[in-house]
Amino acid sequence: MSKHIHVVVNPASGQNEPILNTLNDVFHPAGVTWSASVTGAYGDAINQAREAAEGGADVVAAYGGDGTQMEVVTGVMGTGAVMAVLPGGTGNIFSIELGIPSSLAAAAEVIVSEDSVVRKIDVGQCGDTNFLLRVGAGFYAKRINATSRELRDQFGKLSYFIAGLQAIPETQHLTYRFTLDGEVVEAKGYSVMIQNAGNMGKKGVTLVPGISITDGYLDAIIFKTLDATALAKSGEPVDSKALGHWRA
Repeated sequence: MSKHIHVVVNPASGQNEPILNTLNDVFHPAGVTWSASVTGAYGDAINQAREAAEGGADVVAAYGGDGTQMEVVTGVMGTGAVMAVLPGGTGNIFSIELGIPSSLAAAAEVIVSEDSVVRKIDVGQCGDTNFLLRVGAGFYAKRINATSRELRDQFGKLSYFIAGLQAIPETQHLTYRFTLDGEVVEAKGYSVMIQNAGNMGKKGVTLVPGISITDGYLDAIIFKTLDATALAKSGEPVDSKALGHWRA
């Protein structure tokens, strides 16, 4: 059982719920001590997580969306502290990938449960920035850039679909070049995605079967089409006419 838990809270995340009261209802009966800090700008979660880990916290938990989770991962890396996930964002893809309950109370129960398992996961790097889920260019990047905070606050998960429609007219068919374990590969498509985690926002839905956040590999995927019906084939073999896929 955790001795001291520090929770980094992003108050601008997509959920509207009594965070501290809910956490105390779980942590206090479990007999653990805990503290919390609140972020105000990008980078705060990294600094707060690192300070908590270096200050003796056994567990540093992140309450927020996938961006907050990534910042806390960066903060705890190399410190020896364990990270815990408290999903509080719009998509919460990282928590779905790990099988963390969507309810704040249930996710907090995981932290203090004697049956919980600590797992090592892969972290990708793009330039000087770490990533947990994926990075991309072309349509994928344009869609993410178009998904503003205002859009997410108004439409929730539907905002990603709306942003995707907005991004289609601006997307070009380009040639992408990958260097994968020393081998150079060129392919044409509308978007490229380097995936560390396979989940696409709904449990069991993935572009390519077998992508794992714990296997030590990254998966390069190129979109040869923007037809969603051709791409969303969870658990089925890759359609080479719709996607190109390499693991490295």
